[in-house]
Amino acid sequence: FCTPCLQECLKAKKPLCGVCRSSLGPGARALDLEKQIEATETACNGCSKKMYLSKMRSHAASCSKYQNYIMEGVKAVTKEPLHNTRNFPNRFTFPCPYCSEKNFDQEGLVEHCKTLHSMDAKQVVCPICASMPWGDPNYRSANFMEHLQRRHRFSYDTFVVCDYDADEDDMMAQVLIRSLRDK
Repeated sequence: FCTPCLQECLKAKKPLCGVCRSSLGPGARALDLEKQIEATETACNGCSKKMYLSKMRSHAASCSKYQNYIMEGVKAVTKEPLHNTRNFPNRFTFPCPYCSEKNFDQEGLVEHCKTLHSMDAKQVVCPICASMPWGDPNYRSANFMEHLQRRHRFSYDTFVVCDYDADEDDMMAQVLIRSLRDK
């Protein structure tokens, strides 16, 4: 890691909602979600033992079959030949389009721009969108702050494994289908 990237990773993160990225106040527990986790039963991917989701983490830590399952997955991924990373755009860190600061993750860029550039009316290219296959690296947003608030409150990869060869509409459809399945 270079120093700026490492410092960004080490920043103390305030608790945020996993969907909309709004700040969570102290004591703001999602009791309905806790009840659902307590009542939802699933099976261990290693030993197939049935249990409630609330018990899964402690079970996985002690289940040798689950540990083997994870290691097989790691081996399968590491056996694939490494791709030449120079051919892939960086979709993990972004520069601020207003100033010279670099190496923000998506959440960090949104926070940085809200804090330091909320009143800047200059038309800029969104570095997040420009890094995507469907993004136009020449498109200048008329209202970048509004764009950030609407389009980058969460990452698609929070909900799906991103297929960057798919277009944005296909990815949004995948997100919606998964959200309906999870109900």
